[in-house]
Amino acid sequence: MFSWLGVQGGRPRNGEAEDVVQTVTGGLKELYAKKLLPLEEHYRFHEFHSPALEGADFENKPMVLLVGQYSTGKTTFIRYLLEQDFPGMRIGPEPTTDSFIAVMYGDTEGSTPGNALVVDSKKPFRKLSRFGNAFLNRFMCAQLPNQVLKSISIIDSPGILSGEKQRISRGYDFCQVLQWFAERVDRIILLFDAHKLDISDEFSEAIKSFRGQDDKIRVVLNKADQVDTQQLMRVYGALMWSLGKVINTPEVLRVYIGSFWAQPLQNTENRKLFEVEAQDLFRDIQGLPQKATVRKLNDLIKRSRLAKVHAYIISHLKKEMPAVFGKESKKRELINSLPEIYRQLQREHQISPGDFPEVKKMQEQLEAYDFTKFHSLKPKLIESVDNMLSSKVASLMNLITQEERSMPTQMVHGGAFDGTTAGPFDHGYGEGAKEGAGEEEWIVARDKPAYDEIFYTLSPINGRISGASAKKEMLTSKLPNSVLGKIWKLADCDCDGMLDEEEFALAKHLIKIKLEGYELPSILPPHLVPPSHRKSL
Repeated sequence: MFSWLGVQGGRPRNGEAEDVVQTVTGGLKELYAKKLLPLEEHYRFHEFHSPALEGADFENKPMVLLVGQYSTGKTTFIRYLLEQDFPGMRIGPEPTTDSFIAVMYGDTEGSTPGNALVVDSKKPFRKLSRFGNAFLNRFMCAQLPNQVLKSISIIDSPGILSGEKQRISRGYDFCQVLQWFAERVDRIILLFDAHKLDISDEFSEAIKSFRGQDDKIRVVLNKADQVDTQQLMRVYGALMWSLGKVINTPEVLRVYIGSFWAQPLQNTENRKLFEVEAQDLFRDIQGLPQKATVRKLNDLIKRSRLAKVHAYIISHLKKEMPAVFGKESKKRELINSLPEIYRQLQREHQISPGDFPEVKKMQEQLEAYDFTKFHSLKPKLIESVDNMLSSKVASLMNLITQEERSMPTQMVHGGAFDGTTAGPFDHGYGEGAKEGAGEEEWIVARDKPAYDEIFYTLSPINGRISGASAKKEMLTSKLPNSVLGKIWKLADCDCDGMLDEEEFALAKHLIKIKLEGYELPSILPPHLVPPSHRKSL
């Protein structure tokens, strides 16, 4: 029995929150080491798919990977988020970033080269050593004391060019490196320039290397202020068409449109759209620390399913090999019939087709192996992983729920994330239901004369109109009854089932807010309360 299963349910007491976090991380590491790792090692999973996980993989902060063609603004985007330069940063219209740069928190500003980085057990990059010196000479870690980096780390990647020469001259498998990062990061951001929508062959291969990580992908259409509204519509349509040919998912990818740098907008007609899109993207990134543990558990489950399928494939190939003669011809036959083997294993073990590795890639990898040296199926190893997925994961999920309840909401702070969180430049400040906040005059009074004319046509009795009379007028807005019902509750301040002239004016104001596309408040803000009702409330 794992030690972490002894933690009792319920909300942790004061002082226990940190223990719960450590227990969850320890539980993940223990699950992997005792349940999944033996299966991976027995069937050489690490040689075919992904290197073994280490402690740092479970303990590291959430990571964001930026990928895009050259001069789409990847490095500028990081500079925009951090609001300061970082070691190794180079920005220009030409291809400048020729290295992978892990931008992480450090008490002092500095950089660590790749060869030194992959021997640091505290960093989650040790397994990158398998890509050799050609890659390590193009890999570095930039550390600096920045508030944003206390919560997340950011991976800047080399700009992707078109052409075969660039792919060959890298000296390492660029797509394999991207795949390694994709399996470990919490968010993958694909950046596009409004003027560079073409997806080169290498960029296409890079996106395909993210297969199985579709839930992590977000798309940013950068430099959108350089085109007008009509052009932006065409650019957006062209981008979605290009992505549809590369990313084979039925869901539409979330695309954030804006200009992510701290410079004046060249075209301001879409300023409001850019502000809303930036806030949505910030919220998505800010929520990563809160979801980090669930993401690690989810990735562990995906890895477990792939490891099980891999074990079935390898053991099946072993079983089909002859004892003495015809080994090479049988090997060739098995490799060619791998699609049929996949279908057979699907039927025998009730496995989803989506859990199998890509056929073509698996066929290429199998060419280098002697099938007779593979291991036969060991049911105990499979049962151990099944037991982990069916019961241990549920217990760990309960601990994660406790962690989320006990810990304050973990958000990314600092840099650009704090630029619009308060004051008049807060998103939505002075708009919709927030309009008039902090002003002495009641905001509804500006249009009240027009509302009063309507009010007195409804034949008020003792200065009030009934719900039936108000309903007739409110229905002319053509808003749904559910919305009008909420407006009625907000406007009927004294809850007497009738509206006086101020309450009616408030109801008309709230209808106007909704018709202009803003959301209604759940509770009436103080500045919207009619003056004659403020003392009673």
